[in-house]
Amino acid sequence: MHFEFIESIGDVDEKAWNALWPSNYPFTKHQFLLALERSQSTCTASGWTPKHMIARGETTLVFAMPLYLKHHSYGEYVFDWSWADAYARCGLEYYPKLLNAIPFTPASGPRFASTHQALKEKQLWQRVGDALKHECERVGASGFHSLFPDAHSQQPWKHNHFLQRHGCQFHWFNRDYQNFEEFISDFSSRKRKNIRKERQKCKDISIEFKIACDVSVDEWQAFYQLYHLTYLKRSGRPGYLHVDFFLQLAKTMPEQLILAQASIDKSLVAAAVYFRDDNCLYGRYWGSAKDVDGLHFETCYYRGIEYAIEHKLKHFDPGAQGEHKIQRGFQPIQTCSYHWIARPEFSDALAHFCSQEKYQNALYIDEARSYLPFKEGVQTVEDSVLMESSNWP
Repeated sequence: MHFEFIESIGDVDEKAWNALWPSNYPFTKHQFLLALERSQSTCTASGWTPKHMIARGETTLVFAMPLYLKHHSYGEYVFDWSWADAYARCGLEYYPKLLNAIPFTPASGPRFASTHQALKEKQLWQRVGDALKHECERVGASGFHSLFPDAHSQQPWKHNHFLQRHGCQFHWFNRDYQNFEEFISDFSSRKRKNIRKERQKCKDISIEFKIACDVSVDEWQAFYQLYHLTYLKRSGRPGYLHVDFFLQLAKTMPEQLILAQASIDKSLVAAAVYFRDDNCLYGRYWGSAKDVDGLHFETCYYRGIEYAIEHKLKHFDPGAQGEHKIQRGFQPIQTCSYHWIARPEFSDALAHFCSQEKYQNALYIDEARSYLPFKEGVQTVEDSVLMESSNWP
């Protein structure tokens, strides 16, 4: 195989790219990545220069990897600001860096795809690693990073002995529940009463889930205003995504894109965007016009759980961070990322940093599990099961 680095996902045929990916995971689809580019959400001006890695056989695409040249660390959710600061204090440039990730999407999943024939090639993992290192050298990148890879996508980084970092997220798992009440029946009595009390605050709010093909352009515009203003209020900066991103996906991925609209007296007060595949629901973007007690939890968590139960989805990934999810039945799970740093002196120091961080992360997950609301004896999901499963996430 000969690896190429292309400047746009549009340089690859949509059907050829999508045919490589074995699951219905939404975030590596050609349509998703193209919408990011066409809406200018990922471009050099936004700090996300597309540089996707591909390999072609005699007649068809045999390898694909979403890849970006990053000029900052925003929108990644694996935080390396301290690494960049260490470079700066030594008079060195940390940026650009080469990033294998889904922009603005901390959802674990496949990070490359290949044909079965390509996988059988001897030294494939070594060749992938060598090609990425060479590209880093060619463009002057400080290193390479792969964020939130699933178990299969970790193989080349393990083979090349890249640094591994661990993180933590909080996810919900479906134990074949028939409804929300059956789910919280696994809670202790006190925690169950707390959930019912919290949900009661939103009893007069109408929340409707719509697949994208049933959402009008005006409704997408209204959601975007809420999303944009909420980002400005919380972070002082606009949202990463442009309205054209949502409008294009509504046309190209309508069955996997969902808009939840919360209204009071038929007036929209909040909205949330979800994605889904065959096994998992992904909570992604949120916006509200005003603060209503309990509305965020109801729209982004409880109604998401109800949707997953109704549609028999096994897993609900509501997004990064948020210890408040624990008491609502979202379990702490281990996430990971892999890193290659070109300068050996920094790589050695960061290897020690990652080792200490992994230890602290493991302690944190153990402690977080002790705060789960479940009754004694209710089974929880272990990281080993998650990471070894080909169906995760």
